[in-house]
Amino acid sequence: MAIANAKENILKKIIQALSHSVPLPFPLSEGASSVYQPATEDLDILFAGEFTKLQGKFVYCTDEKDLNNQLEKLIDAREWNKIYCNEDKWNEVFSNTINLQSCHAAITGCEYLVARTGTIVMSAAQQSGRTVSVYAPVHICIAYPHQLVYDVKDALQLLKKKYAGNIPSLITFASGPSRTADIEKTLVTGVHGPKEVYLFLVDKTSAAKDF
Repeated sequence: MAIANAKENILKKIIQALSHSVPLPFPLSEGASSVYQPATEDLDILFAGEFTKLQGKFVYCTDEKDLNNQLEKLIDAREWNKIYCNEDKWNEVFSNTINLQSCHAAITGCEYLVARTGTIVMSAAQQSGRTVSVYAPVHICIAYPHQLVYDVKDALQLLKKKYAGNIPSLITFASGPSRTADIEKTLVTGVHGPKEVYLFLVDKTSAAKDF
């Protein structure tokens, strides 16, 4: 009898609550509006700041010639003699090995750069595929200003439009080098991916094609 009365009391409270609508405590928490403020500075500056905060290494290049010069200086300074590259645009200049597993560094392009979070967006549809940016001990990514977007949402919308009806099997977001604190709560880099990530931004607005 006591159980029946308790059940009736609960049902009465539910019915009473449903008959009096309660306004949402945070009415703007649902919907299409973003919780983030619009960018207040240029996307390249914003990206560079956020990327370097995440231990990424940002390099600005005025054009393709400057890119080649700065890349060659980096490779010489670090004494890397095995550079893996599977991108037609740069393969002839920088690649001197075909063995990804034994390379010192790998060069790739990207889909987009997310300025708000300093994130490199890549996909399996790129010529480099899904493994190059993860297996190499050092990842060198080359990008252009037209690939800069403000938020992750913007990148996803552009990817959906770019690959309409044929979304890549993998879309990955890389924010600086690989990091983990699973081992005794100590931050360690390079455990599950590259120890270093370089982003070369080539200020060449005439580049109309995504790489």
